[in-house]
Amino acid sequence: MKIQWRLRMAAAQREVWTGTELRRLLAEKADLELSSASVSALFTKEPSQVKMTTLAALCTALECTPNDLIEVDTTPVERPLAPPRPVADLPHAASARGRSMPPL
Repeated sequence: MKIQWRLRMAAAQREVWTGTELRRLLAEKADLELSSASVSALFTKEPSQVKMTTLAALCTALECTPNDLIEVDTTPVERPLAPPRPVADLPHAASARGRSMPPL
């Protein structure tokens, strides 16, 4: 599975070209105040996680859906088949109950 962050594309399609413009929209339309550094990171990097409130605010500010911001490829990843592991020889029990005889 592969996930792609598409905020920059979604913003550009709505003629939002800079982090400053996005920050202003977030404050005006979604009542979310983010630092310039946070908006810049969202705009230029693929985040490892996004708060649901931030995602909702981005969708409100850009008038889009989460599908416009996050592209998920659910194609299964093919993994090479591992060769079967050899079965180790187990020690044989000395008696039927699995105990050895005491020394003589």
